[in-house]
Amino acid sequence: MTNLSQTNEKKISAAVSIFSNIVLILIKVTAGILSGSISVLSEALHSFADLSASCLAYFSVSKSSKPADEDHPFGHGKYEDLAGFIEAILIIITALYILFVACEKIIRGTDYEIQTTIGISIMCLSVIVNWLVSSYLHKVAIKTDSIALKTDAEHLRADIYSSLGIIAGLFAVKITGLNILDPIIAIFVATIIFRTGIKLTKQSSNNLLDGALPKEDKSAIDEVINSFQAHGVVGTKQIRTSKSGSKRLIQMTILLPSGMTLIEAHNICDKIETEIRKKLKNCDIIIHAEPYCICSQK
Repeated sequence: MTNLSQTNEKKISAAVSIFSNIVLILIKVTAGILSGSISVLSEALHSFADLSASCLAYFSVSKSSKPADEDHPFGHGKYEDLAGFIEAILIIITALYILFVACEKIIRGTDYEIQTTIGISIMCLSVIVNWLVSSYLHKVAIKTDSIALKTDAEHLRADIYSSLGIIAGLFAVKITGLNILDPIIAIFVATIIFRTGIKLTKQSSNNLLDGALPKEDKSAIDEVINSFQAHGVVGTKQIRTSKSGSKRLIQMTILLPSGMTLIEAHNICDKIETEIRKKLKNCDIIIHAEPYCICSQK
């Protein structure tokens, strides 16, 4: 798949997410007001955060697809990482607000009527829509290695789990008549959302701060280098890795026999790059070759 087709696919998936979230927000707000359920209203707020995340994802995939220029010599991939980080912060803020509102309801009392049938129906619809959209986003995120779309997909998956919790809670309210279960379920929803936010914040901030690639990626690089020992590669002096959006940045210094010609060394470097790209997609690789005898004397 070319970079252009990848970009178009990412834009389409982000647009689908935006549309689905707008529809769900309108439905959930209406259902929350009609049912009187704080847990349903908390889900409407969650969907509003989902919408913000989807808009950020659309913006970031549009910006990150631009080629490198004078001001951004390494490309614009960090826009996706930045968007993923902001989305994760929005998730955390949403969770804290839902927690605050739910606790306030418990403290002030729950002497109000809840129309559970309306809430249950809307939450079931929400689960179906979010499952379809999140599955689609996750598939595109894996295919294009997009952190922004992955964050958006995780956002919607958290919405699925929280919606299922609300459905269970509203059934409990309907059976027992205990309205206090409604804000308690909202607290449960906030906990799920908060955990998702913390997880995604760590992942996106690692890329923003030029953290190393995951262990499985580094193991794949080591495996390729070791496979070239029979071709004269003595070892490595340094390997540096990081990630910018979906692009993996790899820099390394390999040690080669001092008697090897420049052409031979160049050919080995090209072959190593080719093998790494077979294992890890979307790589920007720089290999510096040094004669082994000089390195051993340093």
